[in-house]
Amino acid sequence: MYVRRVTTSSARFSSIDLLRGLVMVIMALDHVRDYFHADAFLFPPEDPEATTVPIFLTRWITHYCAPVFVFLAGTSAWIIHQRKSTRELTSFLVKRGIWLIIVEIVIIKVAWTFNPLAPRFGLAVIWAIGVSMLALAALIQLPLRAILITGLVLVFGHNALDGIHFDGAWWWKMLHERGKVDLGGITVVFAYPLIPWIGTMALGYCFGSFYGKGYAPHVRRRLLMRLGLATTLLFIALRLVNAYGDPLPWSEQSSPALTALSFLNVNKYPPSLLYLLMTLGPACLFLAWTENPGSSPGQGLRGWLASALIVFGRVPFFYYILHLYLIHGLALVAAELMGFGWQSMILETFVTSSTQLKGYGFSLPVVYLVWIGVVVALYPLCAWFNKVKGNNRHRWWLSYL
Repeated sequence: MYVRRVTTSSARFSSIDLLRGLVMVIMALDHVRDYFHADAFLFPPEDPEATTVPIFLTRWITHYCAPVFVFLAGTSAWIIHQRKSTRELTSFLVKRGIWLIIVEIVIIKVAWTFNPLAPRFGLAVIWAIGVSMLALAALIQLPLRAILITGLVLVFGHNALDGIHFDGAWWWKMLHERGKVDLGGITVVFAYPLIPWIGTMALGYCFGSFYGKGYAPHVRRRLLMRLGLATTLLFIALRLVNAYGDPLPWSEQSSPALTALSFLNVNKYPPSLLYLLMTLGPACLFLAWTENPGSSPGQGLRGWLASALIVFGRVPFFYYILHLYLIHGLALVAAELMGFGWQSMILETFVTSSTQLKGYGFSLPVVYLVWIGVVVALYPLCAWFNKVKGNNRHRWWLSYL
C-alpha cells in the first residue's frame, strides 16, 4: 500500500477559508432566488428568450459555488493527509462520505421541502461530495501522479460521453446524464452526475500539494496566478472554437449583451469541461490574489469582510444546513403574507416546480435584500460554532460538522 510521508505542517490557510466562505455566501443568493424571485417560477434564468442580464448574472455568479467547494474539499483532504496516515485519511473519507450521503437523503431533503413524507429525493451537491469522498478514499492509495491523471481524464474526457445514452438506465443518470428514476412511487433525481465531480475532487487533492512546505508563499502565488490564467484562457479558446467541452454551443443572439450571455451559458448538470474551466480558473486567481507572500495569508482582502467570510469558510457544513432551513422558513412567512398560505411551502417537489405557487414571488431587488438579511443573520451562529470547534479539537465528531 502506498503511504504518503508527512512533509508539511497542518497550518490553516486563510486564503482557502476565505474563498470557501465567499462561495458559500454567493450560494445563498441562488437559493434565496429559488424561494423568493417571481420570475424563477416562470422561466429558467438562462433562457435567452425570457431572461434579462441582471437575472442571468444573478444565476451565473452562483455557478462558482459547487465546483469551488468540491475542488477545495479535495485540497483540504490533501492538507489533512499531511498530518494523518493514508489509512487514517481513508477511514475519515469513507465515514465522512457515507455521512454526507445520509445527510442529503434525510436532512437536506427536509430542508428543501419541509415535508419528510415527500416522495422525491434529490441527490445534489452534498450527495456528489459524499460519493466523491468515497472515490477519493480509493484514489489516495495511488501515487499523486496517478491521481492527477485520473482527475484530468475524468474532467477533460467526460464530455466525449455526451452522445451516449442508455434510456431508463439509472446508473447512467447517476454517472453522467442528469435525470430521474421512479422507484415504486418514489422519485429519485440524480441532479449531480458523478463522473466530473469525482474528477474535480481528485484534481483539488493534487492541487493541495502547492500548499506543502516545498512552496514558499511567493512561489505559490506565482504558480497559482499562472495556473489560473492558463485555465481561464483555455476556457475562452475552447469556447470560441465551439467544438468540444460543452453540450450547449454558444450562438449569436439579437444583441451583443445576449450573445455574451450565450457565450457564458455553459452546462452545469453535469458540469462540462468548459463549466469547470470557467469557474476554477478565476478561483485560482482569487487564491493567488489573497496569498500573502509575507507571513500571513489573505493579504488581498482584509478587514471585517474578510474576517466574516473566513468564519463562514471554516464552518461550511454548519452554514449550509442552517441557510437552507432559514431561507425556507422565511419563504413560509412570505407565502402567508402574500395570501398563498404557509402550507403552500410544504412541498412535494422542487419549489419552482410547485403548481400551487404560480403567481408567488418578488422582484430581484427584494431577492438581494433577503439574501443580505440571511447572511447577516447566520453570522453570529457561525461565529459561535467556529469558536466551539476551535476550543474542542479533541472532540472527533465535530470534524463531521
